[in-house]
Amino acid sequence: MSVNERITADSPGGARGRSTREETSGLRKIVAASMVGTVVEWYEFFLYATAASLVFGKFFFPNAGSELDGIIAAFLTYAVGFIARPLGGIVFGQIGDRLGRKHRLQVTIILVGAATFLMGCLPGYNTIGYWAPALLVALRFIQGFAVGGEWGGAVLLVAEHSPDKSRGFWASWPQAAVPVGNLLATLVLLTMSWILPAEQFLGWGWRVAFWLSAIIVVIGYYIRTHVSEAPIFLEARAQVEAEKAISYGVMEVVRKYPRGILGAMGLRFAENILYYTIVSFSIVYLVTVHKYNTSQLLLALLIAHVVHFLVIPQVGRLSDRFGRKPIYLTGAILGASWAFFAFPMFDTLNPVVIVAAITIGLCFHAFMYAGQPAIMAEMFPTRMRYSGVSLGYQVTSILAGSLAPIIATALLQQYKSWLPVAFYLVIACAITVVAVVTLKETNGISLRDVDAADAARHGLEPAPALR
Repeated sequence: MSVNERITADSPGGARGRSTREETSGLRKIVAASMVGTVVEWYEFFLYATAASLVFGKFFFPNAGSELDGIIAAFLTYAVGFIARPLGGIVFGQIGDRLGRKHRLQVTIILVGAATFLMGCLPGYNTIGYWAPALLVALRFIQGFAVGGEWGGAVLLVAEHSPDKSRGFWASWPQAAVPVGNLLATLVLLTMSWILPAEQFLGWGWRVAFWLSAIIVVIGYYIRTHVSEAPIFLEARAQVEAEKAISYGVMEVVRKYPRGILGAMGLRFAENILYYTIVSFSIVYLVTVHKYNTSQLLLALLIAHVVHFLVIPQVGRLSDRFGRKPIYLTGAILGASWAFFAFPMFDTLNPVVIVAAITIGLCFHAFMYAGQPAIMAEMFPTRMRYSGVSLGYQVTSILAGSLAPIIATALLQQYKSWLPVAFYLVIACAITVVAVVTLKETNGISLRDVDAADAARHGLEPAPALR
């Protein structure tokens, strides 16, 4: 019996009446396959973020001027990945809505793995001059392009298999894979910084973390070959093939669901800025302002990522119980308060207090991050869901996550204070609060009902159920 045949009772794409045990077993396999690839790709993506904070400014931009100038230059190359992500979301979203989630997930994991491995092979500015940062930017673009197509496929594979009443919980697991990837990246860099003198770590030690990506990619690719498409997607694809007039993909979702895309962007805005302020700018602040020990800082991030991983699924469960909107609003309001107590905690230079500040921030972030897959999946019909969630999620990354460390670092450089950064977070969270308030509560909705409403709205024949 296939995984698809076992994803049954209350599932938007399965037949009724199967046992809960069979359903849960099938869901766990889907979750595992989605998570492992996400771990791989975000290990590599966040490895770059940490390296940009600690290494790349000196290695690729030694003539930038001050230390903060070099870090800003490194973060600008980091932003290139965010610019590429919407392009990846558009291309892979179109493919995913037409051909399926599985094969696209296999392609993206290979692309991001190859780009990351080659980053570890790059010579520095002192060896080949401007070619070094140029090649870094090119590889960063490829990496971001692949990651841009990753998220939508991974979360939708789970969301479209999940029961209506527990979609928030199950779909939050691929989100929990993100801190696992960050955890692995931090762990590798921490280990290298412990066993090597600072000169060797900056010279070649950081490369090992990039080279290790090859091993993880092979494992992730193998597991993803055993993923099956959700029945509801197969039904939607059959509908598109049966009625040639039915459109799907990027252009269709822009025409038919612009409000949904804008809503998804509003949800993403504060979450993305808060996250990169915590995991990237906090490093900059502690290292440049207080000359904080790199190994201790990486250890603090390591502990915080473990807690973040444990909290995300539980928040996803809360969104199933209390609704998507109340939980998300809680995260946005708490996120607005974080900087006002976190930076004074950083200033104590007490390792325990620093760990607490970073951990609390990631817990606040989880209240927004955990429910995103379920909320966004419930906003779009199946025939254009991949494109819709990818656009809303990835386009916002350009305005939010890519610029957050740059803006925060520039504010610190200009005003010599963390207070402007705190107000920057308040503005971001206010935008997300408005977006959440204007959205419709979708907790417990059937994805079949979303498809049926789409068909009725646009005069289409309902998708045929697969038995």
